Amino acid sequence: MVAIKLPDGSVMNMESGVSGYDIAAKISSGLAQAALAVKVNDKLQDLTTPITTDATVTIITGKDKEGLAILRHSCSHVMAEAVKELWKDVQVTIGPAIENGFYYDFSRKEPFTTEDFEKIEAKMHEIVKRDEKITRKVLPRDEAIKFFNDLGEHYKAEIIQDLPESETISLYTQGNFTDLCRGPHVPSTGKIGNAFKLMKVAGAYWRGDSTKEMLQRIYATAWNTKKELDEYLKMLEEAAKRDHRKLGREMDLFHFEPDYAPGAVFWHDKGYKIYRKLIEYMRKRQENNGYIEVSTPRVMDRCLWETSGHWEKYGAHNYSGQTEDKKWFCIKPMNCPGGLLIYKQGIKSYRDLPLKIAEFGKVNRYEASGSLMGLMRVREFTQDDAHIFCTPEQMEDECITTLKLIFDIYKDFGFDKVKIYLSTRPEKRIGSDEIWDICEKALANALTKHGYEFEINEGEGAFYGPKLEFILKDAIGREWQCGTIQVDMNLPQRFDISYIGEDGEKHQPVMLHRALFGSIERFLGILIEHHAGKLPLWLSPEQVVVCPIVSEMNDYAEEVAAKLRAAGLYAKTDLRNEKINYKIREHSVAKIPVIAVVGAKEKENGTVTVRRLGSEKQELMALDDFIAALKKEATMPSQDR
Repeated sequence: MVAIKLPDGSVMNMESGVSGYDIAAKISSGLAQAALAVKVNDKLQDLTTPITTDATVTIITGKDKEGLAILRHSCSHVMAEAVKELWKDVQVTIGPAIENGFYYDFSRKEPFTTEDFEKIEAKMHEIVKRDEKITRKVLPRDEAIKFFNDLGEHYKAEIIQDLPESETISLYTQGNFTDLCRGPHVPSTGKIGNAFKLMKVAGAYWRGDSTKEMLQRIYATAWNTKKELDEYLKMLEEAAKRDHRKLGREMDLFHFEPDYAPGAVFWHDKGYKIYRKLIEYMRKRQENNGYIEVSTPRVMDRCLWETSGHWEKYGAHNYSGQTEDKKWFCIKPMNCPGGLLIYKQGIKSYRDLPLKIAEFGKVNRYEASGSLMGLMRVREFTQDDAHIFCTPEQMEDECITTLKLIFDIYKDFGFDKVKIYLSTRPEKRIGSDEIWDICEKALANALTKHGYEFEINEGEGAFYGPKLEFILKDAIGREWQCGTIQVDMNLPQRFDISYIGEDGEKHQPVMLHRALFGSIERFLGILIEHHAGKLPLWLSPEQVVVCPIVSEMNDYAEEVAAKLRAAGLYAKTDLRNEKINYKIREHSVAKIPVIAVVGAKEKENGTVTVRRLGSEKQELMALDDFIAALKKEATMPSQDR
């Protein structure tokens, strides 16, 4: 007999060799029907895997995060099976689950097109309806290589050849289709249901290597229920309307030149106004919270990043070159070494700490061309970076102070749903376990003592220290990773920085790396999509346009605009000889927040007719009241905090 401990703490005594399905059936027939896999002592396994020792067991369904990932991975196998049945000459490669779905890479002479999707989906539905049992078997390495070579699946054979000798080679079979996979998978194809849809086809190099063959990657989405699928597709439809690249063109904010400066933004006047306003906002918030601001060189000796460890880890993503004097220089990929060199100027006392050094530092990192995506993923960007140097005793308090500032700032921009991840030590890291213990504990204490909810992101910390990651949820439910706080006791050691303590001796400070927007470019892109281009008045690059109904009112329109500008507002006139409805439509597309319409009656009474972006309603206001109301609305928030 084995003791099976369930999530509610209850224990079931069952025969040795019991499966997850047997346990689910013992609990309820409904759970057995919904079960997709099982977690045994925190390890995910197939539902049919025998359990031969006492264990803590959780039945996994499609409602669980792990269950949805397993369903998606199993659905990728169904897609591969469908493609193989339709086109016998296709070779399959890899097909992992990804966020919101999965993809599978295929080698095929003829290109797939979206017109093929209907046939593939129909075949997938057929395979699901067959309810083919999915079984696992383990083969010796040489036998597995021969198996796939005999099938003509040479990519699979190559994968096995490159696996470590200690790796277990497991194969999963459904119907006449067998794939190399670690698993786990759902028990049968029928469990996948019908909530999936093929989305797009793209090119992808075999194993991500540009020297190797270009494969064809089919992306798809899959969900636990049809309702979830429909909601996701509706969200995508809304996201397309909010795409910052589309709105950026319509609002004349920025553009890109992929031939001349891939991944770098060409800011237009209006876009640069928003960019500067974000920096102005953050600058004032930082000044009010005890930060000093510095600027460090864009190009510095490569040895700085070799000392920090960044070069070893990220060297391939850095822009560097050798000068005539044979020295290697690097366009800075991050601001940390510059902040450390600023700190090293002069002797620091414990009375000087905490020392908060901020920098709006422009950095450059190489990203593959295929991964670039508007403002969201670029090669050149500006970080709202800061490095807080403090004593070990101040470390926890500084984490709390920064946490409060982050949440306060996000609220000003309309983000009140923020998720926190505590990312812990990665496998490849610098520093001792003792240092990592101290740093991780400081972050965890800062969160738990002050009631912040968080999730552990195991192994995803920076190579020099653990970090908090802040995930914002936008207006249509998408999540964006923005700010970070990283606790670092390793770089201060590597750069040999110190302060004089109360005892008159040298001590090593703790360094907190902190970015609140993350990058100005990305945060601006998120803001545009969150607000669908309808930015708050204080942030909008064009706040008011004054439109006369007839040309005889042009002088009054200019007078109104001049008074608005004198009050500090961005205001312009539209004196074109066009119908007023045409002007309103055009300025609405450009996302100008306020349109002030003036005619003979408005001029006579000293009023304006006000139309707000997104509203069909009009409001007649006295000019002075209108200006006072807009001036108040256009005031930058939270400047007293």
